[in-house]
Amino acid sequence: MGLCALATAGMLLAAGAPQASARARARAQQPGQTPLVRYLGTIKSIKGNTIVLTTDDGPEVTAVIKQGARMLHVEPGEKDLSHAAKIDLADLQAGDRVRIRGQNAPDSKFVFALEVIAIKHIDIQARQERERADWLKRGIGGLVKEVNPAANTLVLSVSALGGARSITIHTEANAVLRRYAADSVQFDDAKPAPLADIKPGDQLRARGDRSPDGTEFTAQEVVSGTFRNIAGTITSVDAAAGRIVAMDLLSGKSVTVIVSAKSQVRKLTPEIAAGLAARMRAGAAGAPGASTSSGAPAAANTPAQQPVAQGSAPAGPTRSPRGDFQQLVNRLPQVTLADLPKGEAIICVATGGAASGEFTAITLLGGVEPLLTASTRSSQAFTLSPWALGGGGGGEGGEPNP
Repeated sequence: MGLCALATAGMLLAAGAPQASARARARAQQPGQTPLVRYLGTIKSIKGNTIVLTTDDGPEVTAVIKQGARMLHVEPGEKDLSHAAKIDLADLQAGDRVRIRGQNAPDSKFVFALEVIAIKHIDIQARQERERADWLKRGIGGLVKEVNPAANTLVLSVSALGGARSITIHTEANAVLRRYAADSVQFDDAKPAPLADIKPGDQLRARGDRSPDGTEFTAQEVVSGTFRNIAGTITSVDAAAGRIVAMDLLSGKSVTVIVSAKSQVRKLTPEIAAGLAARMRAGAAGAPGASTSSGAPAAANTPAQQPVAQGSAPAGPTRSPRGDFQQLVNRLPQVTLADLPKGEAIICVATGGAASGEFTAITLLGGVEPLLTASTRSSQAFTLSPWALGGGGGGEGGEPNP
């Protein structure tokens, strides 16, 4: 659920309101009373006054809504109940996010719900769309070159068709800083982390405002992570198991890439790949017009990781002369591993797997042989961003995603 899911969870956990939670604790502490319990999750089904909840911890919980139970509706992002409105059980639907507070039945097979606080899934989707649009408009992404925690700044290397350029990121005093968990492609798993945790070589996305000349960026939100960039040729494919083995040109070693349901698999058409390679060679030679008009940094989807609509790929790079490589990738339709045979040239951004030499793909892009042969620096110039890729989890990318 991406960024909205984090905001939702934070709101629901805090939504007890000080006075309400104080009363609840007092009641729970009275002798002879069953302790109150809380469950946070997504409604799976509703039948009569019974809700089946898929909790964020994993297991399902069956809740029976008691007559007279307190039922409230809040908007995504709210941190207390000051703007909550009453809601009826009939207004709830599968997919809504809820926090249920009540008492477990004696046999612990279900819970008697005394309070239900809900966020409608359509409200969550609407907020995700707004945030995704804002990340597209005000987002930037690239590789971290330098970090200065004392000055709250870092230097980012941003990919563009004319070559990478450096942009200085200034983080606001109240900027939201998060970092991806190891081996996770989900923005939901990103945790608050200080600027000092960001290291050179990390990938980073930020949302904020660019300076007029595009060389500086003021960030209100930053998401970072340690990811592996892979560029090479597929040596074997196991589509049923969702695994490929590739010879990585960067390390000179064979690596195993796991392609999960949340991974994005895309492929350049020969025409697009040839056009990109030509522009890259022209850029390396310093030809006029080879670079983007303003060196504008990459726009990308929110870390909610929402998918880009299929069929929206441009006819070729000339359709978007101001765009960058990542924007073009975002617009490509998804393909399957069956579309990536042995010998296919790929670039991939992935998280490190549990086993040595094993990685989980965030995005895997095929059809890139012209790019890899156009320049010895191809794999560096065309680094993929993990947050611009869409994804079934949303998605950043990918949500977010970012």
